[in-house]
Amino acid sequence: MGKQPVRMKAVVYALSPFQQKVMPGLLKDLPGKISHKFSSSWMGATLLLGPLVGTYS
Repeated sequence: MGKQPVRMKAVVYALSPFQQKVMPGLLKDLPGKISHKFSSSWMGATLLLGPLVGTYS
């Protein structure tokens, strides 16, 4: 017995270059995110930045 050929349909997914948004949430409200991170963990930021600023100066 021979094999019967099977017809297959190919599904191709593509994005339009006009509808792409490159990481929209990354740069949205960046200063607000930085200030929130600093205010929530100011002790860790101080212990990290203190020696760096002291060494630089």
